[in-house]
Amino acid sequence: MSDRLFFPLAAILALAMVALAAVWPQGLGARSPGPFGHTPVQQTAEAKAAMKRETEASEQRLKAAREAVADIQAQKLSPTQ
Repeated sequence: MSDRLFFPLAAILALAMVALAAVWPQGLGARSPGPFGHTPVQQTAEAKAAMKRETEASEQRLKAAREAVADIQAQKLSPTQ
């Protein structure tokens, strides 16, 4: 392939990739514009409710674990009770 053909095509391809990267959604971020946009699964009402339930359950388990550790420490400090 001729250099006169290859390098302009490579430059056009590079510019197209940069333009696509500018509008393509990035991970869990906000909705991207135009034809690529859709609501991420994590932003739907069902997913938000599930994440809230998971967070509350995790906080409850953490609280129970901390209380258990505090009880064990209290028993070790005062074994006569």
